[in-house]
Amino acid sequence: MLHFDSDYMEGAHPDVLRRLVETNMEQTTGYGDDVHSREARRKIAEACGLDDAEVHLLVGGTQTNAVVLGALLRPWEGVVAAETGHIAVHEAGAIEATGHKVLTVPSHAGKVAAGDVEALFDDWAGDANREHEVRPVVVYVSQPTEWGTLYTLDELRGLSEVCRRKGLLLYVDGARLGYGLAADTTGVTLPVLAGLCDAFYVGGTKVGALCGEAVVAHRGVLPDGFFSYVKRQGALLAKGRLLGVQFDALFTDDLYLRISRHAIDMARRLARGLTAAGYEFHIPAETNQLFLAVDEATLERLSRIATFGFWQRLPGGRTVIRFATSWATRREDVDELIACLGR
Repeated sequence: MLHFDSDYMEGAHPDVLRRLVETNMEQTTGYGDDVHSREARRKIAEACGLDDAEVHLLVGGTQTNAVVLGALLRPWEGVVAAETGHIAVHEAGAIEATGHKVLTVPSHAGKVAAGDVEALFDDWAGDANREHEVRPVVVYVSQPTEWGTLYTLDELRGLSEVCRRKGLLLYVDGARLGYGLAADTTGVTLPVLAGLCDAFYVGGTKVGALCGEAVVAHRGVLPDGFFSYVKRQGALLAKGRLLGVQFDALFTDDLYLRISRHAIDMARRLARGLTAAGYEFHIPAETNQLFLAVDEATLERLSRIATFGFWQRLPGGRTVIRFATSWATRREDVDELIACLGR
């Protein structure tokens, strides 16, 4: 059986594991106040081209979204997201559990449109009863999106411009950011992204780390006492150096981007094979997630060959499924899957 369920099925990149083993018996201070975490934060800020960045290392994506958004929002404020956005669909109400409403706007191939954000804010601002309503304060997007699509440079600039003009914060979920950067189709580099948003995170869990996400924010965006808020939410790792060592390794010798490019190469190879075999893409493939629309017979046949992700049911008995590649996907597994597609 071949496995293409997700991009976090494997453990960690060998270089990351090696550094964890090499540093295993070191005695360091806790909570991220160690030499490895400090070096990781320095390298990440440098890669982002930011001199004034705050960098915080957390454990997982849902935890990171809940902690950052919970810290940025006051009790009567909410976050704007696409109706297909991860925080709106696949986080089991984690944001709502912090006491904040997710205000959804239409999804455009997984993306939020600047015009929809402006219209939502203007509707709120122009409502005589707005003091009785949830105030939109943060705009949430992910790069890549839940559908594996990418914001172009113009789209991100448009969102950034609207947010700044309306006094909103722009926050980017970067759980799969490495794969978005490696796709190299949008002109959105790490420094460009850092310059257009107020805060974002660099995902490690899905891109070569055992676990870990690196929150990057411009100085002054996160509230005073953010460290204490992380602690209060149960998100502060005592052995913080375990995150620091991993991100130090990922941001040494361009490892993060190099392994991300491998995932993109494997996805493109698989996409070519799927196209040649006559499969229908539900949405054009841009990154490491490939979404297909298949009938019941094809679904049953593919299930005998490989594991993959269920996404949604479509009218007429078809199902959208997802094949995902990762930093660890083997070329021989991709080729074997392609060879089996017509059987």
